[in-house]
Amino acid sequence: MNYKLLLLLFFISFTSLPVASAHTVKIAGDVGGTIHIEPNDNPLAGEPAETWFALTRKGGKVLPLKECNCQLAIYAEPHTPGEPALLEPPLKPVEVERYQGIPGAEITFPKPGVYELQLSGTPATADSFRPFELKFQVTVAAGKPVAATQAGENLTEINQQQTAAIRLAQPIIIVAILLLSIGIVVFLVKTMRGNS
Repeated sequence: MNYKLLLLLFFISFTSLPVASAHTVKIAGDVGGTIHIEPNDNPLAGEPAETWFALTRKGGKVLPLKECNCQLAIYAEPHTPGEPALLEPPLKPVEVERYQGIPGAEITFPKPGVYELQLSGTPATADSFRPFELKFQVTVAAGKPVAATQAGENLTEINQQQTAAIRLAQPIIIVAILLLSIGIVVFLVKTMRGNS
């Protein structure tokens, strides 16, 4: 009985896991959007990642950047509402596949982890669509550490400073040990003479 229950729980736990999709569609009002990040939707920390947003209006019409006052804000997760964005990269029009002039940006994520990308937009011309805000979760893998060479240079400099300090302290310690030894010998000699 316990074996069957355990097998059932195991089956339920794996079949109820959400399926991850690289190209998640988000919808806000009458605008839908899909995000794509190079390379292969797997950005690496410290390395530039070409990112673009395929925006469409209701009915499937492409929404190019020239028709949208779009802004991109990037937050490290978790973040609190009202917190300033970690990054606000400028958007530029890009041509990708069948999408012409859609919003794109080059993003360099500072470290591995989860980030939220918020793309918001208002119409460049009155009433062509309702203002929107699309939020995408992105997981960034380890890549090149930002300023890795600088960190290595700093570590080398610290080690050199510590080595110099040790070299300076060695003669002082040797002299102190000699003086202490002489003091102990003098004390013992005086103590022995006083007892005789």
